[in-house]
Amino acid sequence: MSDRISISFTGIAKRYDARVVFRSVSGEAGPGEALVITGPNGAGKSTLLAILCGLVRPTRGEVRHLGAGGEAIERDGWRRHLGVVAPSMALYDELTAIENLRFFARVRGLDRDDGALGGLLESVGLEPARRTPVRGFSTGMAQRLKIAQALLHDPAVLLLDEPSSNLDPAGQDWLEGRVRGLVEEGRTVVLATNDRREMEWGRRHVALAG
Repeated sequence: MSDRISISFTGIAKRYDARVVFRSVSGEAGPGEALVITGPNGAGKSTLLAILCGLVRPTRGEVRHLGAGGEAIERDGWRRHLGVVAPSMALYDELTAIENLRFFARVRGLDRDDGALGGLLESVGLEPARRTPVRGFSTGMAQRLKIAQALLHDPAVLLLDEPSSNLDPAGQDWLEGRVRGLVEEGRTVVLATNDRREMEWGRRHVALAG
């Protein structure tokens, strides 16, 4: 990771016709910090993450990504700094773990040989299953592969939507260590969750009322 990126959002509001998702939400996180977005189901946590990564436009408010020198990074530029783990992320069941990573590397225009991809699988505990079709994966294994996919381009900012929801206790322990390690590396992490354990991973918090 060569870049260090901060993310901030001010006065974010979102509504769909007459339905108000949230009225005014603000928060920030810098390199080496984790921001935790909490709230009950339906409060808009996933919607806020989608706004932060540019997939959804807010009704009102501003999202800013800042470089190490405090300079603003334009919308078309900062997406390459983002890694996202969300329930809606797709994996290809007919492909093996390493074939999935090869495909997503090509889509991103990345030059990653099998040695590098195998190392990434090893980092998420999936190297022994590198040649196993994803259709044979447990939900926890698929979640680990999604995390590997999100890390393919060595992003400075990670957006995580309830990342341990499909993991067993051992997997949750592993994920907590992995997220804390990413923060220690100087990455910026934004985590949406209503899991009490995950809430403890961050120094900063934003609560959505629902």
